[in-house]
Amino acid sequence: MIVMDLPAEVSAKRDQLLEVLRGYGSCAVAFSAGVDSTVVAKAAQLALHNSAIAVTASSPSLAAGELEQAKELAALMGIRHQVIATAEVEQDAYRRNGTDRCYHCKTELYSRVEELTARLDVAVICNGANVDDLGDYRPGMTAADEHQVRSPLIECGLNKEDVRHLAAAWELPVWDKPATPCLSSRIAYGEEVTPERLAMIDAAEQFLRELGLGELRVRYHHGGLARIEVPAESIASCAAKDLAGRIHAKFKELGFTFVTLDLAGFRSGSMNHGLERQSSPTLVQLRIDPVAKGR
Repeated sequence: MIVMDLPAEVSAKRDQLLEVLRGYGSCAVAFSAGVDSTVVAKAAQLALHNSAIAVTASSPSLAAGELEQAKELAALMGIRHQVIATAEVEQDAYRRNGTDRCYHCKTELYSRVEELTARLDVAVICNGANVDDLGDYRPGMTAADEHQVRSPLIECGLNKEDVRHLAAAWELPVWDKPATPCLSSRIAYGEEVTPERLAMIDAAEQFLRELGLGELRVRYHHGGLARIEVPAESIASCAAKDLAGRIHAKFKELGFTFVTLDLAGFRSGSMNHGLERQSSPTLVQLRIDPVAKGR
């Protein structure tokens, strides 16, 4: 880990963040183990000590290993930690997977956290949204507003770069962790979200990471088509015959019908591209199918 001195501007934001959190009196942090919510949880522990609690939701949409990392991080930071079960995948509105899916997910999350905070007499629920999130399509923020959830990083003007600076300064091991949105975000809008599809996606991404690939996504499209996104510099190696064959065989084993490689490379939030035109994202794909020659 690179431990760095904070720029003066970020140092001032840090002090403001701690002051804002102290003003809450007590808080529950919606804690996913991503860098944003980890920084909020660390700041809450520093500001409020035992009056802060980190709350992690467990459901089929959580990628393998994330719950275990959340537990480890909470122990490292010394913050109280609660794991709650959420049932968004059982709700028709969520399973239909419209463009408001995230709204239904966050509504379920914040409702369950509210039940916990009522029992524990905790004053405020807060999340890890930062100012860079304000420029993306995030219906979950509407749910946050409806449940009076606070966003202390936004309140203090911290963007993603500021958050990573803070995480490194606080020696948090996730300071350079790539974004890890829920598995449901990999399923194209309009395609039903099911535990089986989430498990397929999770296993496919775990397999690609075992091959040495880093930041990546496996997107699920109509008909069981997998669209793999990897950084541009990794596209050629993934398309090479030997590796392509291994990827194809594994994905077919997992239940995908077709396996494609997106020539545009990895980009976070690609399922949201084109929403302003009320159309599906444009796909640029390379068929990975070693047995399809001549068809």
